[in-house]
Amino acid sequence: EVQLVESGGGLVQAGGSLRLSCAASGFTFGAYAIGWFRQAPGTEREGVSCISTRDGSTYIADSVKGRFTISSDNAKNTVYLQMNSLKPEDTAVYYCAASPFSSIHPEDFRSWGQGTQVTVSS
Repeated sequence: EVQLVESGGGLVQAGGSLRLSCAASGFTFGAYAIGWFRQAPGTEREGVSCISTRDGSTYIADSVKGRFTISSDNAKNTVYLQMNSLKPEDTAVYYCAASPFSSIHPEDFRSWGQGTQVTVSS
């Protein structure tokens, strides 16, 4: 059974940093892409970043480029999202998800974690 567990969310002031973790189990980690998505109340789920655990290729959405970095530790079956220079508009529930191929579109991902709340105060 595929399981994805996010952690690392919390409350931070604008300009601060957080590192989210996505611990994966139940599938061949190196054969999948892991994406990070976020959803604020009343909005659609937005693709933030994606990494191929097969070749390390990454994608970062323009809205977070230069502030967020995605990385993978295949030995720990874990993907990280380092978030720096956080802004109030980054406030959302952040989810990680797994897909057989790299994508930033939520519909391409079948397995999802439960989400972790990130709140950035101004």
